[in-house]
Amino acid sequence: MIGRLRGILVHKQPPWLVVEVGGGVGYELEAPMSTFYDLPEPGREVTLFTHYAQKEDSVALYGFLRESERRLFRDLQKVSGVGAKISLAVLSGVSVEAFAQLVQAGDLAALTRIPGIGKKTAERMVVELRDRAADFGGGAGATAGRVGTDPASEALAALQQLGYKPTEAARMVRDATADGDDAAAIIRKALQAALR
Repeated sequence: MIGRLRGILVHKQPPWLVVEVGGGVGYELEAPMSTFYDLPEPGREVTLFTHYAQKEDSVALYGFLRESERRLFRDLQKVSGVGAKISLAVLSGVSVEAFAQLVQAGDLAALTRIPGIGKKTAERMVVELRDRAADFGGGAGATAGRVGTDPASEALAALQQLGYKPTEAARMVRDATADGDDAAAIIRKALQAALR
């Protein structure tokens, strides 16, 4: 099992990134936006906590800057009906600490604003994770970096990958974009607005 990677960040475009660990070997990982917000520029060293998932027909590697994010990603998947896609959407839409507060407060309305989470799934999250929510705790990350192509297009693609319909994602990007914003800033503002 692969638990951690350290290497040079070669490529990042939400939700995918590639880390070269040496000898010409590069690992492709899927990561939540909470990790993308704090990634360095390509060409810089990065250390990621990883989660390796093997199914009958596929293998996937997920990367997280903070151990608390990986722990929540794993805990979420223990909830009936929650898989990797929803777990990534949770981490992309809300911080670990904010998610813990939503669960402890039983805020179903806010939880159902995260793509892929309906009322029944939100209820299961609250019931099954409430006792552990106080232990989710977060950690600090590196400084945020720019992603490198048209920020609005990149943000649009990332929101669609998170499960938003194209027209809804386009509206979210339009409402969240300000002059000088990189893709990470647009995505962060769009996701925060969606939770209000």
